[in-house]
Amino acid sequence: MLTHWLLAAVHLLAFGLGLWAVLMRGMNFRRLTAGTGEARSVLISDNVWGICALVLLVTGGMRAFDGYEKGTDYYLHQPLFHLKMTLLVLILLLEVAPMVTLIKWRVALARGKPVDIGRAKLFAGISHVEALLMMLMVIAATGMARGITFG
Repeated sequence: MLTHWLLAAVHLLAFGLGLWAVLMRGMNFRRLTAGTGEARSVLISDNVWGICALVLLVTGGMRAFDGYEKGTDYYLHQPLFHLKMTLLVLILLLEVAPMVTLIKWRVALARGKPVDIGRAKLFAGISHVEALLMMLMVIAATGMARGITFG
């Protein structure tokens, strides 16, 4: 029972911190385009976002498929779980371009070279869309926790 509680707590804390981190990344991208920010600020918030995303994936997978919550059968037959997973896939797809670019930034900075901020404004918008999708995932999760189904 303690493990169930700890997994749930870590999962929820990762949601909150991840939401903050992706919003900060978006804000830091915007500051960079305005000439008032630094690439390192974007990278720090991206690191936190990435760690939170990994924690969410691991704890969420354990809770849904390792018997720590309602059981795999419940989740696979719950429409809100399918909605939540669809939102997750959208976040992962949206994350590809910023992730690749930020890896290039890390390499450039390690070599003492400047970074290309040409798509920073786009990535700020993507970060904020990802935050919205995370909030929708929370709404779906609260419905699942209350057993809400459609049909």
